[in-house]
Amino acid sequence: MNRVLVVDDEPQIVRALVINLRARKYEVDAAHDGATALQLAAARHPDVIVLDLGLPDMDGVEVIRGLRGWTRVPIIVLSARQASDEKVEALDAGADDYVTKPFGMDELLARLRAAVRRATPGGPEDGAATVETESFTVDLAAKKVNRDGADVRLTPTEWHLLEVLVRNTGRLVSQKQLLQEVWGPSYGTESNYLRVYMAQLRRKLESDPAHPRHFITEPGMGYRFET
Repeated sequence: MNRVLVVDDEPQIVRALVINLRARKYEVDAAHDGATALQLAAARHPDVIVLDLGLPDMDGVEVIRGLRGWTRVPIIVLSARQASDEKVEALDAGADDYVTKPFGMDELLARLRAAVRRATPGGPEDGAATVETESFTVDLAAKKVNRDGADVRLTPTEWHLLEVLVRNTGRLVSQKQLLQEVWGPSYGTESNYLRVYMAQLRRKLESDPAHPRHFITEPGMGYRFET
């Protein structure tokens, strides 16, 4: 049974999350401020944390940084903050995903299940050699992509971008992280690079590049690969 730590100072949201999570057989702890959240995380060792940024005693980004000092537990930010720079700040601090309030419970639960799966040994980032979709197969070890029985020719940059996304399947990867991992540490704001190369990957791999199923844009934040 997976344990979830819910951190939010709005009682009605905490109550709704606790009811829905317990109905789905999760164990749930709740904190209404950052200090309690850090204490519970250390004492209860949750499998995933759902975290609001607007807490009464400290900013949620400070909580993320405090957690990342000692744990890699998945953190899903749940916040009313809509500005792109605030979302990026949370992701750069170490959050794994970002859901904006008001939110759909089904979407949040799907993101939570994906976060738990990724944290379980055996996901692509833990050494799985092959990732399959309905349209194509990515062989990470051989550095090859096969679509409809034929190898797809990718440039080195296209492959590197694809590899970073596939190793983070289901996880939102920020623009800054992608730029720094693919182009180097001196990059971070050249989002036009990403737009160009993501368009090329979609053209080569998506069945309908105009309506992508696998290479998803999260506006203002980054990209997500879904199988």
